[in-house]
Amino acid sequence: MSGVKDRIAAGERGETRIADRVVAKIAAQAAREAIDDPPEHGAPPRATVTVHRDTARVRVSLELGYPCDIGRQCGGVRRHVAERVRALAGMEVPEVAVQVERLHPTGTSAAAQGRIQ
Repeated sequence: MSGVKDRIAAGERGETRIADRVVAKIAAQAAREAIDDPPEHGAPPRATVTVHRDTARVRVSLELGYPCDIGRQCGGVRRHVAERVRALAGMEVPEVAVQVERLHPTGTSAAAQGRIQ
């Protein structure tokens, strides 16, 4: 049976590397979770990341229902994405850029259906 002296130090065993695309999938799923009322026919959020050591910079593109508080929605997405990437990938997230690609009208009002004169 090997003793404590036979163990390899943590720094000498290697490291775990999480692929950028895996972090991007975590970020996209977190963005999906953070949207209050996703548009019925909207595309799911997409994310791209740049990872350097234990730091991930994230860019999320998404679609929202309209009308909504766009600023509040984007702030919620930023917070939730940073929290989930930190928790699941163990990375610091100093930046989450949110880009709203499209707004989808909700409801059945004349304005929502494009019948404004």
